[in-house]
Amino acid sequence: MTDTSAPLPSDSMPSAPASAGSAPAAKAPSALARLARYTLTKMITLMLTVIIGVYLTILIANMGGFVDRIFEGQIREKITLAAAASRKMQEMPVAERNKLIEVQIQQERQRLGMDRPFVVRSLTFLTDALTLNLGRAQHMSSDSGSKQVRSIILERLPSTLVLFATANLLDFFAAVFFALMLSRKYGSLIDKAIVALSPMSSAPGWFYGIFLILIFASQLKILPFGGMVDAPPPEDTLEYALSLLRHMILPTLALTTSTIFGSIYAWRTFFLIYSSEDYVEMAKAKGLSPRDIEQRYILRPTLPNIITNFALTLISAWQGAIILETVFNWPGLGRLFFQAIGLYDTPVIVGITVIFAYLLAITVFLLDFVYALVDPRVKIGEGSRPA
Repeated sequence: MTDTSAPLPSDSMPSAPASAGSAPAAKAPSALARLARYTLTKMITLMLTVIIGVYLTILIANMGGFVDRIFEGQIREKITLAAAASRKMQEMPVAERNKLIEVQIQQERQRLGMDRPFVVRSLTFLTDALTLNLGRAQHMSSDSGSKQVRSIILERLPSTLVLFATANLLDFFAAVFFALMLSRKYGSLIDKAIVALSPMSSAPGWFYGIFLILIFASQLKILPFGGMVDAPPPEDTLEYALSLLRHMILPTLALTTSTIFGSIYAWRTFFLIYSSEDYVEMAKAKGLSPRDIEQRYILRPTLPNIITNFALTLISAWQGAIILETVFNWPGLGRLFFQAIGLYDTPVIVGITVIFAYLLAITVFLLDFVYALVDPRVKIGEGSRPA
């Protein structure tokens, strides 16, 4: 009989499990590596979104080539009028003059790249648009400053940022303050008044701007109708700043009125929800002051929701800049966009769209990092792992 108690050969024996400290476990990626990978992925995703959006804008703005036909007609009209004003060309025979006009038209079309297929031109135009290398504006008047599209846009961008940054920051801090106050006075008269006024946020800022101009500029005559500064602009820096602030009152008030009541109502609801959590009741039982409870246990966990709501409001406010700046004659990107649409100036339209797309992408990109700053439970780059 075979002795089953004999030891097995050493090469056939199952290896003993390694002890906990004998071999190092696979290292999890470091926080810096996760952050770098997440940042790169987010940037690539947003850039692809911007590229797709800008290319669709090019297709829509050019209407599949229809605007090119408008440009060709305008080129023909411009060269024909120039030929009619030239005495030398008028002295030529009709056939020779028409032939020379056609040659000039073809040269202008080649200079603008209009002799290439539309698909090729659209891809080239996409590359130029993303770098704002759009050449000269085609139809914008000289009041825009430089004829270069990039220069025109960069001249108008600070005006839009000053107005909308001021209005949105004012709306944000005022809405947080009043929302916290209403969460402490739930059911009071002022709480019911804010709830009743919240539908006012469904109207855009330019709608209220018209009434504000009628009241404060036309009737009371205490504020200017529009513009950014007095004409001529003050040379003194302090006077220029005071004139700017005076002209900003009505558009800022219009923007704030169109958003603040809805923001207060929404954020007050968030505060009420978080104030009923168990950890808030525990903090009250421990004897913490109401101020500490609001700041640590109600406001801080609510901030990600508030910031998201604020970012969406900011995005929608930029979209309303076209009409608002036109109503107040504000020399920003919105008014420039409105003028460019009326003149079929495709380079300016696409350039402004690219600027807005970059601003929106930057806003979305920064949101996750702001979440991590205001809420320690949020970990950037953690993916599906628990924070």
